[in-house]
Amino acid sequence: MSVLQSRPALRWLLPTGAALAILGGGAAVGTFASAAEPNLPERSAAQLLVDLQTARLDGLSGTVIKRADLGLPSLPGIGGRGSAELTSLVSGTHTMRVWHAGPDQTRVALLGTLGETDVIRNGKDVWIWDSQANRAEHTTLDGSGRSSGVPGHLPSTPQEAAEQALAAVDPTTRVSVGRSASIAGRDAYELVLEPRDDTSLVGQITIAIDAAEHVPLRFQVVPEGTSKPAFEVAFTQVNFERPDPAQFAFNPPPGAEVTEATRPEGRPALPAGVQRPTVVGSGWTSVLVAEVPQLAGFTQGQSGGTRSEGSEAGLLRGLLGGLPEVSGEWGSGRLVTGKLFTALLTDDGRVLVGAVKPERLYEVAQTGR
Repeated sequence: MSVLQSRPALRWLLPTGAALAILGGGAAVGTFASAAEPNLPERSAAQLLVDLQTARLDGLSGTVIKRADLGLPSLPGIGGRGSAELTSLVSGTHTMRVWHAGPDQTRVALLGTLGETDVIRNGKDVWIWDSQANRAEHTTLDGSGRSSGVPGHLPSTPQEAAEQALAAVDPTTRVSVGRSASIAGRDAYELVLEPRDDTSLVGQITIAIDAAEHVPLRFQVVPEGTSKPAFEVAFTQVNFERPDPAQFAFNPPPGAEVTEATRPEGRPALPAGVQRPTVVGSGWTSVLVAEVPQLAGFTQGQSGGTRSEGSEAGLLRGLLGGLPEVSGEWGSGRLVTGKLFTALLTDDGRVLVGAVKPERLYEVAQTGR
């Protein structure tokens, strides 16, 4: 069991972000830490892991800056500074306000130029509020406290990435203590995780841990062969007092469009012909594999759409057709490469994705392991 699985509150206390993030106004990475390193008592990596596991807080609020530069292909409506769309979190720079008063009282406000989008949990109620569109979506959690239908477009958070990273602390991971830092005016230790397998695209993951409260203040993922994070999220201001309960009480304003989210039984159904993804391997070099037969026709042939195709089909064909063609004993297809991920779309309708080099995807495509 990982540190974050055994201490669920830590998932939320990690500054909000894929494992995979926000610097505001073109600021440099150094914005989060002062030039002078604080003089802290020595602590080992094992002691820092224990600190994370035993951290207890009544509450937290603050401002989070997040940056994601994953090398994603340019897509309409994705990314862009100043956007308050939740989908924009996959790319670009963003600023958020966060509040936490326990696992059933949390709030994230994604701030944009013309408005904000809030995701609020208060007990069994979850609200997504778009101030610019004056629209709210409401979901009720089931009796176990789990979502029966929380919308799938909730913000992507580095809590999830950190949980996977900490779960990977095994013989495939090198764990060490980095340089101390001052983040959001607070002294912090730095825990460094590095994969031992050079097949991984991850060079290192660093988690800055508050020296007094033992909670993460910054999370960074640095690609192999570079020193600049491709994913980074950090507090620029933080307060460890319990927030006012009014922060979690949401009432739609007059005239707002309110919808109730559907609550399907069990896991949501997949489109016809699409099988549930499987994970091949483990740890840093694991690969997600999915069968998507509908994509087979789009990875082959012309790079542009036809007049007879719908706009979405034409856009998809144009996007996939413009990707580099690759082939091998495993077959043929198209390759998408980013700073922290590689995706292979095969002509027979398979999609393979991982934080690994292309050779690892080719191996899985050929051998299935």
